[in-house]
Amino acid sequence: MSGLSTAFIVLGLFLLGGVYSFVKQGLPKSVIVLLGIGAAMSLMAGILRLEVWN
Repeated sequence: MSGLSTAFIVLGLFLLGGVYSFVKQGLPKSVIVLLGIGAAMSLMAGILRLEVWN
């Protein structure tokens, strides 16, 4: 596992925690959706950068 893929996965998990926190606080849905999209993109980038697919 390379360092960049690890960083993407950690960032995605951090953003997912933010989504959970924002839902608990009752923030607007548009903010939660944007943060969720960012978290999903970051997690997918980290997973796709893993070298197990070769």
